[in-house]
Amino acid sequence: MSSSGFRHRGRLFRPLPALAVAAATVVVVPVAVAPAASASPPRAARAVDDPAQYVDPFTGTQDGGPDYGHGGGAGNNFPGAVAPFGMMQWSPDTVDHKHGGYEYDDDRIRGFSLTHISGAGCSDFGNIPFMPVLGDSPVESSTFSHDNESASPGSYGVTFDNGLKTELTTAKRSGMARFTYPEGEKAALTVDAAKAFNDASGEVTIGARTLSGYSDSGGFCGTDNTYRVYFHATFDRDFDSGGVVEDGTVDTSRKHVSGTSKGVAGKPDASAKTAASQAGPGTREAPTEEREATGKAAEAGAQALVGFDTSQDRTVEARVGISFVSLENAEANVAAEQDGKSFEELRDGSRGDWNGMLGRIAVGGGSESDRRRFYTALYHSLIHPNVFSDSNGEYTGFDEKVHKAADGHAQYADYSGWDVYRSQVQLVALIAPHVASDIAQSATNQAVQGGYFDRWTVANGPTGVMVGDPLPIVVSSVHAFGATDFDSATALERMVDGASNADERPGYADYDSLGYLPAGNADWGSVSTTLEYTSADFAVAQLAQRLGDDGTHRTFLRRSQSWKNLFNPDNKYLQPRKADGSWTSFSPTQDEEYVEGNGEQYTWMVPYNQRALYDLMGGDAEVTPRLDAFFSELNAGPDKPNAYLSNEPSANTPWAYDYTGAPYKTQDVVRRALTELFKAAPDGLTGNDDLGQMSSWAVWASLGMYPETPGRSELVLASPLFESVTVDRGDGRKITVNAEGASDDAKYVHGLKVNGETSTKPWLSEKFVAEGGTLDFTLGTEPDAEWGSDPGDAPPSFDAP
Repeated sequence: MSSSGFRHRGRLFRPLPALAVAAATVVVVPVAVAPAASASPPRAARAVDDPAQYVDPFTGTQDGGPDYGHGGGAGNNFPGAVAPFGMMQWSPDTVDHKHGGYEYDDDRIRGFSLTHISGAGCSDFGNIPFMPVLGDSPVESSTFSHDNESASPGSYGVTFDNGLKTELTTAKRSGMARFTYPEGEKAALTVDAAKAFNDASGEVTIGARTLSGYSDSGGFCGTDNTYRVYFHATFDRDFDSGGVVEDGTVDTSRKHVSGTSKGVAGKPDASAKTAASQAGPGTREAPTEEREATGKAAEAGAQALVGFDTSQDRTVEARVGISFVSLENAEANVAAEQDGKSFEELRDGSRGDWNGMLGRIAVGGGSESDRRRFYTALYHSLIHPNVFSDSNGEYTGFDEKVHKAADGHAQYADYSGWDVYRSQVQLVALIAPHVASDIAQSATNQAVQGGYFDRWTVANGPTGVMVGDPLPIVVSSVHAFGATDFDSATALERMVDGASNADERPGYADYDSLGYLPAGNADWGSVSTTLEYTSADFAVAQLAQRLGDDGTHRTFLRRSQSWKNLFNPDNKYLQPRKADGSWTSFSPTQDEEYVEGNGEQYTWMVPYNQRALYDLMGGDAEVTPRLDAFFSELNAGPDKPNAYLSNEPSANTPWAYDYTGAPYKTQDVVRRALTELFKAAPDGLTGNDDLGQMSSWAVWASLGMYPETPGRSELVLASPLFESVTVDRGDGRKITVNAEGASDDAKYVHGLKVNGETSTKPWLSEKFVAEGGTLDFTLGTEPDAEWGSDPGDAPPSFDAP
């Protein structure tokens, strides 16, 4: 095991010194214990040094929950090397395919490809696998044991059963590999430029000690998106042999090859996660036709095989750069980022970059498993979106033209909009506002170049996957959290235009004229999509207000209340409605007219005006027991009238009790969900991580706060898991949380001081988030039903005049 990583199977961590932080100023008390003032003096909690030591990149690579038909029961993460928000994700791909490329239960690796998506419910990327081999022929795969595998932020290593060792590390746009071959064996390596998770084509050219070319692919969720990624690899010695692979043999007379190949992922049936494919009532995502990468699926597309003389040095090093602009930029990215650094220097630098980001939230106290869960979740929250511009600032836009990011800024790509608008981008904005500003500018650039905000973007193209209008929420929300260094005026202009663009908002004419999407039309999930549009309208209204555009604010605030048009006063559900205003037949567990959820689950999805929703339901006395029944199961899937917390539509619901005068119930549900549904282990996620969205929920839950309202920065409260937390916003502002004795069981709030002033409010204001400050919690192991119960203490809801 290297000093910078940990051995995965044995979970061995390198011991490091801890740093003292500010002393906790409150105590944990059960209900009957004397108040904090009479307790023993508080003791100091110790913060984590080298938080990367607690990250388990294998988390999410094995099924951790049932497959409910929405992308599987695993996180679909990858364990390989990636820098924070890195363009290159150099990671192993197993023969048995998961959308992240790696299936923990498979002991066969078929290659180490350069691009991956962390946690998606469909496959894309997996371009250009490198595969070290023994002998002079390509192989389909090599076996390995997890005992001989390790991963930590910024690096990955494995030794195959044949003794061949691979080590990988990455900067943002480039990486290094070390291949150590057994003594006396013929050393070789294959690279296939026409291989990806989906159908691909490409070409590769063999130089004296270089391999270079490009790979074309796309087809995310069966859609027609496409992209081209270039690569340039330079090895530390000349090849002693080389040629192109055709029909399983190597033709050493050829130094250039182009070709195509079928993807290893298969294709979902008819673009299962797009509105066009889901027009039929009650459609559930069809199973993906995944297949093993053997036989024809493993045949060479554009494959080169090169050999090395290892008689004097058995370790071969390669420096590899990628670019979505040009081959020249791929090579230049290596020069700009590596500058002759050794493998160890690049690896340690990547780990340092990760510690810089992970250390923005320093926690003290908690158990070993708590810290591992927390920092693994934070790590997975900071992989996407990805830097898409090269070291010279160039990037390919949605208009297929080459653009240049402003000096000191970067263009980002890969937006899982429907997922990450809920809490992931807010987390990025909280701890890295400079990155979040560039994320917002990049989304705006996408809209300008492509003509509209798409819902789910891959590289430099739209896919149309999922529903709603999430990117305006992304942009408005990060602006609310203080990430304002972008062209917000143009962003708002595009949001307003996009509200009447059929590509951005399918069915907008019905929504505008009726105030909802009617059941039975051509749009997927009329109720769900209506609710997504109303949340987007609310976020647009908030950005308009912050920019001083009162007219747009009023217009979109009124539009945001259109959810009321779907509230049936007879059954008190948000349910499908026909174009003539009549109600359809309805069951709370139906998925017809909903998206990856059911009627019960979506009825709670009015995160910005819960007060009005609960009043329509009959008030807090009716809503609280209804929530109790809802949370009797935490991850029930889409066919029961209970929470479905491994998928996004239920993400906001655990915090609902803060609005009903029972925040102690939020404290209980949030803690149970955190500890029962999340852990740092291969099976540690119960559903797709969705580019860090689900992991970000675990981070917020550990902090005991959550960005409930789209387009705003108030934080609703549960309780902190750790005795001390310091959130460094990266610009001099800090949020400090003190909660001595916090633990899995000590989860109930008995008192709170905000900047020294007693508070009974289960929420934090936008002013506090903007300026920073100190929270001092008094916690207990028994509920305190009085704290936060006054109706005047509830978090704000936002209605329209």
